[in-house]
Amino acid sequence: MAMVLLLAVAGAAGAQDADRPLSGYGDVIELTDSFLYPQFWSGQQDQGAGEPALDLTEADRILLSRTDIDAQNARMRAEDPSIHNLAGLPASLTRAKVKADLGALSRWPDKPLYGEDGQLISAEQRASIIANAGGDAIAATRPLQYGLVVHRAALRTFPTMLRVFSRPGDTDIDRFQESALFPGDAVAVLHESADGQWLFVTSERYTAWIEKRFVGVGDKATVLGYGATEHYRVVTGATVFTTFTPEEPRVSRLQLDMGVRLPALVDWPLQQPVNGQQAHASYVVQLPVRNDDGSLALVPALIARSQDTSETYLELTPRDLYAQAFKFLGERYGWGHSYDTRDCSGFVSEVYRSFGILMPRNTSAQAVSPALDRIAFTAKDSKAKRMEAVKNLQPGDLVYIPGHVMLTLGHFGGNTWMIHDTAGGSWFAPDGTRVQAHLNGVSVTPLEPMMASDTVSYIDRITNIQRMRAKTP
Repeated sequence: MAMVLLLAVAGAAGAQDADRPLSGYGDVIELTDSFLYPQFWSGQQDQGAGEPALDLTEADRILLSRTDIDAQNARMRAEDPSIHNLAGLPASLTRAKVKADLGALSRWPDKPLYGEDGQLISAEQRASIIANAGGDAIAATRPLQYGLVVHRAALRTFPTMLRVFSRPGDTDIDRFQESALFPGDAVAVLHESADGQWLFVTSERYTAWIEKRFVGVGDKATVLGYGATEHYRVVTGATVFTTFTPEEPRVSRLQLDMGVRLPALVDWPLQQPVNGQQAHASYVVQLPVRNDDGSLALVPALIARSQDTSETYLELTPRDLYAQAFKFLGERYGWGHSYDTRDCSGFVSEVYRSFGILMPRNTSAQAVSPALDRIAFTAKDSKAKRMEAVKNLQPGDLVYIPGHVMLTLGHFGGNTWMIHDTAGGSWFAPDGTRVQAHLNGVSVTPLEPMMASDTVSYIDRITNIQRMRAKTP
């Protein structure tokens, strides 16, 4: 097999091309076209020489039952400090509570920041942004409000869409980008910016600033009860879009990301149009919208049957896990969910969300979550112990190094293969030089050759492995 670098875009290769080597940036990683298809990993037969593989029966084995998932989610909500209980928040917020939450997030970095034009962010810009956060104008008490997100929206460190960077010209990592929320996500409103255009909110997995225009404020029961209906649809594609409609532009061509759950209006009369279109070729769902006065309303919308959705959460099997992960293959890396895509922790949490699994937002919290079946490593652990753990990795296992997470596909050709959303990667070429690649997207790579520096490998830096199995007692 030729030694080649991964190209993270799967072409429509025919059967005759299944073992075609993919050429790229040099003779570095063994890869053939077949590795870029989920069917290869779910249907791989044992090739001998002690290489573990999944047969078709194993590929359909349920890793976590629905009962197990419900129990894991309950542990996550009860034990993981990064998961917020919106229903348990006090009806009235104190100044101390709001200032503490605001201070934990909106801290100006110590290092210089640069704008998209490559110029330093000025002292005047900094003062204006900090002032807009309104930290000095927090009321002694504030009634808690609830809302639903009505459009995919950025979560920001400060109430501004100004993009800032650590180095001039390096404009992929916006240091004010925290995450994103999706249509139907519930939030508790803690504070408002001085200019009235931003809300400081807590969602189940994150606290940050969101543009006010993307939140409809409603009563607690409506907000927290949204989606908790007998009939619902789950987005199982990487992204799905509602049907275009000029009659109700608020729900027209709305992007819905993997794992979003929406109430399904299954009793909608067939002859009654939805936003100017009969629904026989679509699913009728209920979506939140924001009225002109900022209040919440719920309206019907259509999702075409050709779009990738399901009437229930998927079963967590290796086959379905591979299928879901590979739907993102080649997608551009988006730090903090920028570019309408996602980053490494967003990738794995959205894949698992299509199975109804709740995970913390960031790698730092995912890696140590007490709700999952965790294998921890310290600097004192030997190379042999780490290699033994890598040899025993199972499909779906999450491997964490500082600031990054990878999802295990399986073992083949003497390597352990991962799919992950990565900004880059490096490995040694045959001539001994370290090759650095700008992968910048969802990619398939082997774990063993990956290097963090000239002397430290990814395996050396593994901090945790989290396994999606019933938790070990």
